[in-house]
Amino acid sequence: MHSAYMEWVKTESHAPFNLANSGVKNYSLAALRADFNSFELCGPGAYGYAPLIEAIARKCRVEKECVVTAQGTSGANHLALAALLEPGEDVLIERPAYPLLEETAAYLGANIKHFDRLEESNFALDVRSIERAMTPRTRLLVISNLHNPSCAYTEAATLRRIGDIARSVGARVLVDEVYLDLLFEAAPPTAYTLGREFVVTNSLTKVYGLSGLRCGWILADPDLARRIYRLNDLFGVNNPYVTDQLSCVALTRLKEIGQWARNLLDANRALANEFVVATPELDCEPLQAGTVLFPRIRFPVDTFCRFLRERYETVVTPGRFFGAPERVRIGIGGDTRLLAEGLSRVHDALEEWSRY
Repeated sequence: MHSAYMEWVKTESHAPFNLANSGVKNYSLAALRADFNSFELCGPGAYGYAPLIEAIARKCRVEKECVVTAQGTSGANHLALAALLEPGEDVLIERPAYPLLEETAAYLGANIKHFDRLEESNFALDVRSIERAMTPRTRLLVISNLHNPSCAYTEAATLRRIGDIARSVGARVLVDEVYLDLLFEAAPPTAYTLGREFVVTNSLTKVYGLSGLRCGWILADPDLARRIYRLNDLFGVNNPYVTDQLSCVALTRLKEIGQWARNLLDANRALANEFVVATPELDCEPLQAGTVLFPRIRFPVDTFCRFLRERYETVVTPGRFFGAPERVRIGIGGDTRLLAEGLSRVHDALEEWSRY
């Protein structure tokens, strides 16, 4: 068992103009202004580094007993799925979906079912579709907010209705919120606050350019949180102590880092939306928030992606990894100058391809 998507990311996504990354570009270590002389290499943290747990709890406005620290959102999702599913149990997953959610559930032996986010509604969650797909065998519903790969936002009222449906059959709802802070000051409270049936994963990776810290977390009711920590004894055991301390520094400066990310994305979103208007070969709505475009293209996607890479030195992510083989995901969170050139190359490649 392996992740075809992560293998592609690690071996096929490198190019001078890489538009495959879905997060904000890396924040610099120097900009954190950390006092490394005050750090220790090792220290207490058997079931979470207490200052980090407290900082995450303050950020999320939850009790610290609800917080489980993890290695990024991927590590958080793995732990949450492993704690919530037994082999052979039904898990209902959105489609399109972030590949690791489904791949991890499959690795754990779950019986995977899908409900569709429809492109006609810009990939908004449809409560009726979820209700039709949910059965008494469903143990877990898995969604993302903002949706990966479309950046569609789900409001609290819709999430409450979904929680009611899940609770009626004894299921939980796992919400991956790694992109939610891309709404910045308009970001709502975490879905965890809507009820005990909700379990939430998140990290500092995608919105804040801090993927190197691997600062992820799970929000769950205290009993489940304790169970997840003990399950982690079979996986990561303890998080790296140095990065836990660095993560605490980052969390004290999150407003400053968030403003840096917002300024970058405001400039990049304007470029991306100009690109959408100027590129009739794409079927795509202008981007309101988020770090990715998810357009349908009129040509064989995998063949076009190879052409784009080989002739234009530019990489985008084929939509087949998300269950949407007619689309590509284009990341807009990188360096603004490189993004402008990369989008120009995608435009030129589509224009050239359309002449064939």
